[in-house]
Amino acid sequence: MDIKRIQTDVLIIGGGTAGCYAALTLYEKAPQLNVLICEKANIKRSGCLAAGVNALNAYITKGRTPQDYVDYARKDADGIVRGDLLLTMSERLNAVTARLEELGLVILKDENGDYAARGNRNIKINGENIKPILAKAVEKLPNTQIINRINITDLALKNAEVVGAYGIGIENSTVYIIEAKAVLMATGGAAGLYKPNNPGFSRHKMWYPPFNTGAGFAMGIKAGAEMTTFEMRFIALRCKDTIAPTGTLAQGVGAKQINSRGEVYEQKYGLTTSERVYGTVNENVEGRGPCYLKTEGIDKATEESLMKAYLNMAPSQTLKWISSGLTPSKQNVEIEGTEPYIVGGHTASGFWVDTKRRTTVKGLYAAGDVSGGCPQKYVTGALAEGEIAADAIARDIKDKAFVSIEQSDIDIHIEEIRSFITKKEALFTAEQLEEAMQTVMDSYAGGIKTNYRFNEKQLDIADIKIKKLYELSEDLFAADFQELMYIYELRERLVVCRSVIAHLKARQETRWHSFAENLDHPQKDDKNWRKYVNSKFENGRIKIVLRELVGEENSFEHSYQ
Repeated sequence: MDIKRIQTDVLIIGGGTAGCYAALTLYEKAPQLNVLICEKANIKRSGCLAAGVNALNAYITKGRTPQDYVDYARKDADGIVRGDLLLTMSERLNAVTARLEELGLVILKDENGDYAARGNRNIKINGENIKPILAKAVEKLPNTQIINRINITDLALKNAEVVGAYGIGIENSTVYIIEAKAVLMATGGAAGLYKPNNPGFSRHKMWYPPFNTGAGFAMGIKAGAEMTTFEMRFIALRCKDTIAPTGTLAQGVGAKQINSRGEVYEQKYGLTTSERVYGTVNENVEGRGPCYLKTEGIDKATEESLMKAYLNMAPSQTLKWISSGLTPSKQNVEIEGTEPYIVGGHTASGFWVDTKRRTTVKGLYAAGDVSGGCPQKYVTGALAEGEIAADAIARDIKDKAFVSIEQSDIDIHIEEIRSFITKKEALFTAEQLEEAMQTVMDSYAGGIKTNYRFNEKQLDIADIKIKKLYELSEDLFAADFQELMYIYELRERLVVCRSVIAHLKARQETRWHSFAENLDHPQKDDKNWRKYVNSKFENGRIKIVLRELVGEENSFEHSYQ
């Protein structure tokens, strides 16, 4: 293997929505800075926008205010949000949307020339090319380098400050040692922790990109960063089998959730995101399934519009309709919940950050799906957080000098890589251990198998088994750097699993049905648990940290700056 050292002012880990917009902002604010973007896939089609989207779900529509958006997100999460983060994000939603349009995104207009709204907070777009549009803009930037097909595996620390990162070149068998004045974590959330709906060769047909392994979370956890709200898992309500989004049906057509008897059940359980999932699960458990979104009888024009919309974001659903001959006007769309994910773009899981998106570890910033406390950010919220973090970085490193990574730390990381690629055989493969991990989480940590429910004893068993799997992963063998990436992806997921288990156990209530359905504590407890459950990894153990709520009026800032 080759070893390559790089020095850059700013390292952006992850070339997705937040990472791309951060790079654009850094060039505007401080064009003299050298910026390096490290992307595991290829920046042209990576991250959650890879296949495109057909709406921007976070926008301040006419007659609404940023505070309205804060209130909506707070209600959906039953109070466990960071008001200061939501407000600073919401205030930028429309400006970043206008910038996207300038870059070439097609935003649909109504007869008055205004953006075409889809509900109270959404606007319609032609978004198949949204990621290539962002990538093209970033590729043109001076002083900005992009390395594709590089898997960043670890942060480099010196005196409790992040001074760079380590990575592996998946296709060139190179170990990268990167020194930077600031590191922005802009990776995705965590998919693949739990057993998915579709097993075997279809196991990667899931709601969230299967390549998002929680790498950013894992790197932060191991670096000692404080994390927040991992117990607020996200479970998406999706079209059965295709795992296509249901929002276009619910909001675009007004389709109601009905059971097998034709009864509308959504009002019975509530209309928050978690309640919609819980209602569907409960109707099935009580024998009134399967459940559907009612589309039978919609007119031809609406049906054609629906089928085109799904071609923009989930073509498998349109193909299913066409191939079966059972288009949505002829048959209601069956729905189901996915396996749980840990993601800060829909729920509040992620790094504990201040309003500048600084983490608790000096030199490390977070934006997008890995940034916690600020749910319902979606695409435009990730753009806004990338902009906020870039603003802070440009100011914070203005007069900052480089700090060299210790050679002893470099030696440890190179030896770890060498140990994986010099073994000749192993008892297990990364894929086998991944399957075992998903089985553990599914059975003992509230997966699909248990209807997302768990108790304390099950969580204790899950933690013991996940720790054992991490120990077994140390003996894995990689024939090349592609397989080496699989090993690191597995280990990232296992690190995140342990934090998820610890958070689920710590919150001794059920505030979000299905998202965190605690059978030992089945009721909501506002008296004791209207607070954040945070955690820090210290000396091999996960330490739970409880924090009081932060609103718009009492913003939280880290003291080390």
